Amino acid sequence: MAASSDKSKGESKNEKDEKESVRVIKTPVDLQRLKLEKLMKNPDKEVVIPDMSKEKAPRAPLEFIRNIWGSSAGAGSGDFHVYRGVRRREYARQKFIKEKGVKEEADTAYKQKVEQNKKEAEERTAKKRAKRLKKKQKLKAKKKMKKNDDSDNKGGESSEDSGASDDDADDEDKKN
Repeated sequence: MAASSDKSKGESKNEKDEKESVRVIKTPVDLQRLKLEKLMKNPDKEVVIPDMSKEKAPRAPLEFIRNIWGSSAGAGSGDFHVYRGVRRREYARQKFIKEKGVKEEADTAYKQKVEQNKKEAEERTAKKRAKRLKKKQKLKAKKKMKKNDDSDNKGGESSEDSGASDDDADDEDKKN
């Protein structure tokens, strides 16, 4: 009995080893397949999609900087490094402000273009809608004329009765 349980344990270990064996990723397709298999292994588990990283704004410049000699004569051995750090931070801050302004301009231009495209699309659809309605009314008028001509030729109905039924039909078409 102990031997049979050892065999079942051995088989399960081999199966686990086969499943957990190291896979060599040769192409991006293999990498994508591996990721998908990992995700689909447990479909009940939630997938965490990270949010976009927030822009890190540089800190505001110091109001007063003491003992900044820079690379001028009389500066101590450590002052240049302090000066260089302050200068680097200031340049980074100015670059950030400039990039932020460019990005805001691009955003406003994009929004303006989207609004313009919506307006143009609405104008086109309104024009086409008017054309469709005009064509529809023209067809109705043509049918009415044809109906009146048919009724006049037959002489069976008066034009007033047929006109009332046409008005009812027009009202029903407007509702639809």
